[in-house]
Amino acid sequence: MGSKRRSFSNSSSIAGQNIDKKLREAIDNDNNTISDNPLLQDIKDDPSKIEAMTIQQLRTALRTAGIPPKGLKRELVSALQSYLAKEIDGESSLLADKQDPSSNSDKRIYMMMETKSVEDQVQDANSFSKVSKVQQSRRTVKQLQIKGKTVDVNAKMVATEQKKSACASGRMTSLTKKKASSDVDSKYVSAKNRDTLPVNLSEPWTILAHKKPQKGWIAYNPRTMRRSLPTENTKFVKILSWNVNGLRALLKLEGFSAMELAKQENFDVLCLQETKLQEKDVESIKQSLIEGYENSFWACSNTRLGYSGTAIISRIKPLSVRYGLGISDHDSEGRVVTAEFDSFYLLSVYVPNSGDGLRRLTYRITEWDPSLSNYIKELEKSKAVILTGDFNCAHEEIDIYNPAGNRRSAGFTIEERQSFSTNFLSSGFVDTFRKQNPDVVGYTYWGYRHGARKGNKGWRLDYFLVSDAIADDVHDSFILPDVIGSDHCPIGLVLKL
Repeated sequence: MGSKRRSFSNSSSIAGQNIDKKLREAIDNDNNTISDNPLLQDIKDDPSKIEAMTIQQLRTALRTAGIPPKGLKRELVSALQSYLAKEIDGESSLLADKQDPSSNSDKRIYMMMETKSVEDQVQDANSFSKVSKVQQSRRTVKQLQIKGKTVDVNAKMVATEQKKSACASGRMTSLTKKKASSDVDSKYVSAKNRDTLPVNLSEPWTILAHKKPQKGWIAYNPRTMRRSLPTENTKFVKILSWNVNGLRALLKLEGFSAMELAKQENFDVLCLQETKLQEKDVESIKQSLIEGYENSFWACSNTRLGYSGTAIISRIKPLSVRYGLGISDHDSEGRVVTAEFDSFYLLSVYVPNSGDGLRRLTYRITEWDPSLSNYIKELEKSKAVILTGDFNCAHEEIDIYNPAGNRRSAGFTIEERQSFSTNFLSSGFVDTFRKQNPDVVGYTYWGYRHGARKGNKGWRLDYFLVSDAIADDVHDSFILPDVIGSDHCPIGLVLKL
């Protein structure tokens, strides 16, 4: 999570005294969330303290967390550890995952997890549910309405139902377009039952996953919410944007096909972020580009090799191309590519992460964001601007699964969110997805750890922002959560010309 764990004495008496103090504070405060509870926060910061707790301390801590304190000491320890693990999982720390990028082997493991059989995934879900706080007291049988039929959510029956559906529709978790209807319609799942219900494992994004969902919020479902393309007589451009978290690793990934993505989406322009390419890699990558997309422009980091990097790949030849913001302090990490087209400028942008301990937060909100804002406002003097990429910021609570648990996490601090509003939205730019879908929960990033994508515990970090002058010309702004291969998924924009 970015905060350093505090060291503590090995002496059980000292540890016990500290825990007793936290217990008294917890009881006085009567809190039951980690972010507000001093005891739970203290244990979360250093989980090894759990082993030093007495049975009475363990029981009090579990009651504070709302978990029935039953069993012997080892069972109490296990229950508390499971609770803390789930809470940390729910936070889906942007910092931990993005600063320790997955290796190729990590991605392969993740792909295997995404593509394993439905029956295996249901068994995994049931294995995990055994350690949930609901299952600590007793095994229960949950029921879920699936298209008007009551289905017993027993591992075997769910596996059978899901397997039959998968066979009938012929779908696999791949880059091919999803044509069959979902087995489970998008619907609200209460916080109490969310971790024990078997989500629609083939399309987890169709389940509304949020710690504190508001009335009227619904889950994003691209099959039903994406708009048909404009009529043949209407000129338009289709742009995709994707943080690929390492382009070379993505292209080598078994199960990924750039050709399939291009065939499926038939985009005109593709913007990439976090390519992690070095200058020496660019020519070989260009040689492997899909036919018809000969125009490509790449910005690479020259201070940290294999870091950051952005690109624009287009079948439309731009009028001009620029790299960076024109400020040396900002332009050494390959974070901006600008392409000028007939009626607009297009920017592929990878905004700096605020980093471990928020060490780059000040730089980001006082230097980077204002500089980018000034740059695009200068471009706007001649034509409209489309700004897309990974902004490393979930702007509102609807844009993140666990807002309360991430108040001081990079990507959701109040400073970053205010900077996003001030430098972009209040400066005349429109968040196209949010304008089109004001009450829709749609994520674009899920950490590799803890199965965040399977549970749809994500963040919306990727945006298409456009000049207000062309906001009404946006025909569609969409997310492609079914495209795997990175911890982010692509997003898209259809703009009428």
